[in-house]
Amino acid sequence: MVKKHKNLTVGEILKRFIFITIGAVLMAVALEIFLVPNEIIDGGITGISIVLSTITPIKLGVFLFIINLPFLFIGYKQIGKTFAFSTLYGIVVLSVATTFLHHVDPFTNEKILAVLFGGLILGLGVGLVIRYGGALDGTEIVAILLSKKLRMPVGQIIMIINVFIFITAGFVFGADSAMYSIFSYYIAAKVMDIVVEGLDESKSVTIISNEYEEISSAIMQRLGRSTTMIYAKGGYSKEDTQMIYCVITRLEIAKLKTVVQEIDKNAFISIQNVADVLGGSMAKSDIH
Repeated sequence: MVKKHKNLTVGEILKRFIFITIGAVLMAVALEIFLVPNEIIDGGITGISIVLSTITPIKLGVFLFIINLPFLFIGYKQIGKTFAFSTLYGIVVLSVATTFLHHVDPFTNEKILAVLFGGLILGLGVGLVIRYGGALDGTEIVAILLSKKLRMPVGQIIMIINVFIFITAGFVFGADSAMYSIFSYYIAAKVMDIVVEGLDESKSVTIISNEYEEISSAIMQRLGRSTTMIYAKGGYSKEDTQMIYCVITRLEIAKLKTVVQEIDKNAFISIQNVADVLGGSMAKSDIH
């Protein structure tokens, strides 16, 4: 039986809106005090809004709100009510904040500094909003819909969209500004990933070996990590076996490889990045 959707508590709602507010204000600071005065743009709807606000007398905040509105409706249909309302709130805060900051003098007129600090603050702001269930740009929603029709990865579609935006920026602001914008966007994307996924990168490890019991025991004793045994059948040998699955930190990869290869040099080890770990416990047990 499918459980009903659990409503957020007042504390959870308050926490969500506080961090979305902080994230939206940080993005506004990055745009109006670092990037836009130095003719550096962001990707997506924000980049389009910056270009339009430059070639028209209409302020950036107005374009940010109006252009994102259709994608809010799409997000409501595709992702849900909570996401849509969180995104609407974030975009409203962003639009108002950029309007208030529009006449504030830029913090620096040195483009390299503007790229570095603007990209960092922008990524921090966007990352906070995404981490707490919202968004500040409708490009991702468009990419998700197009990927279903075009059978292309979402990331690839976003990249193609941004290439056209940065080319347009080159015609409006000049080639130098377009190249600065690409670096700023890259920095923002990396910082956003860190905020959303966290600094403590986890790795999931799958191990296939006939010595699965000894390897599993060694991992628990020498690394202090719990393991899960998964029943499997060899595609070639047709023999029944068990795979070992565990989650470790990136600092434990070398030790895990050593532990496994001491027992079975021919063991198959597959290591993947883990964006987030929920439930259970990542706490290490005492190592014997």
